[in-house]
Amino acid sequence: MELPRAQYSQEFREQSVKFFKESGLTLVEAAKRLSLPESTLKNWVYADKRGELALVGKHQKPLSELELELSRVKRELAEVKMERDFIKNV
Repeated sequence: MELPRAQYSQEFREQSVKFFKESGLTLVEAAKRLSLPESTLKNWVYADKRGELALVGKHQKPLSELELELSRVKRELAEVKMERDFIKNV
């Protein structure tokens, strides 16, 4: 049985790419910290370089309420991890 594909908000995609660019981490490390598959983050980074990040996921079905909550929690977790990493480096 195939697992359903994860869906992420545009804001989460943008924040994830920004985190990768600013963190100085490798793609693998950044993906782990963001709880994302490496290939997903890689696709977003390449789309951002081409100026096409806003187009990623446009053809996907709308998210359910539970999926939206999961996306929000993942985004919040990523922000907390970024804050923690910043504090570690100070």
